[in-house]
Amino acid sequence: MPKGTNQKLKLYYLSKILLEETDDDHGLTMPEILKELEKYGVSADRKSIYTDIDALNDIGLDVVGEKTGKNFCYHIGSRRFELAELKLLVDAIQSFKFITEKKSNALIKKLTTLASNYEAIQLERQLSVSGRIKTMNESIYYTVDEIHNAISQNRKIKFNYMTWNTDKKLVPRKKEAYVISPWRLTWNDENYYLIAYDSDAGIIKHYRVDKMNKIEILDDKREGKEHFKAFDLAEYTNRAFGMFGGEATNVTLTIKDEMIGVLLDRFGKEIMIKPAKKKGWSDVRVEVAVSEQFFGWLFGLGPSIKISAPASVVKAYKEELNNLLDLYK
Repeated sequence: MPKGTNQKLKLYYLSKILLEETDDDHGLTMPEILKELEKYGVSADRKSIYTDIDALNDIGLDVVGEKTGKNFCYHIGSRRFELAELKLLVDAIQSFKFITEKKSNALIKKLTTLASNYEAIQLERQLSVSGRIKTMNESIYYTVDEIHNAISQNRKIKFNYMTWNTDKKLVPRKKEAYVISPWRLTWNDENYYLIAYDSDAGIIKHYRVDKMNKIEILDDKREGKEHFKAFDLAEYTNRAFGMFGGEATNVTLTIKDEMIGVLLDRFGKEIMIKPAKKKGWSDVRVEVAVSEQFFGWLFGLGPSIKISAPASVVKAYKEELNNLLDLYK
């Protein structure tokens, strides 16, 4: 092979070989590097490779040369993403219900290109999305993009909000399209939500993004800015159990002391805690969206927790509990 073949691509192929074939546990000797370059039709000598490795280090690629046994090997040291970070991202993608199974697999495959071939095998072994409950709305990525565009352009959006019927088909919840002012996007309870202002109702509402269809950016400017000046997204999502709506109410919960961590995990460390009348119990004051989902959460904790105030919520909780018991009579 004539000297100089594909010389313009030599630096590119050298970086490609090092990124794909080496890591902290796998290196290449100089003869192996030359052999790999030949597979791409690149002829080179040792001296030029030494210069190229220096050039790669100069532009930010961390190429490490060190003696391993009787050989001197080269490998990539630090990468943009460590293997542990990539595994974390893979786990996150697998767990997100709002990402379809098809898209989850595609994204994970792309992540494997950020690792060496050896590390990629470890990531692919984690690839077990099949069978998990995932959204069936493949267009969610374009919907999210349109929402971001509307927010950046300070415009309202119009869309159909879908719901499942008994035939397992998504149908519009109502005939008229929803027109709202989008302000925030958040992930909660394994789903993606849009936090928006409903001008007609005069309140902040949230919508599951995978249930939004035929989204359209309008020329009308957004409304509700004053409602979001002091808006606390974490507080909003904490009090909205399962992101189901309900009237925001200050509620006093009486809970066994050994269960206090449950409330701290759910509402954060800012909640007010004081000793209850009964020894070994505490009163905790929280703001929640009173809903069936909130009551269901309390049911799940059993006799270790009860509502102490206000009386209206105590009454509603007892009625919900009685309704539940009636179902099994």
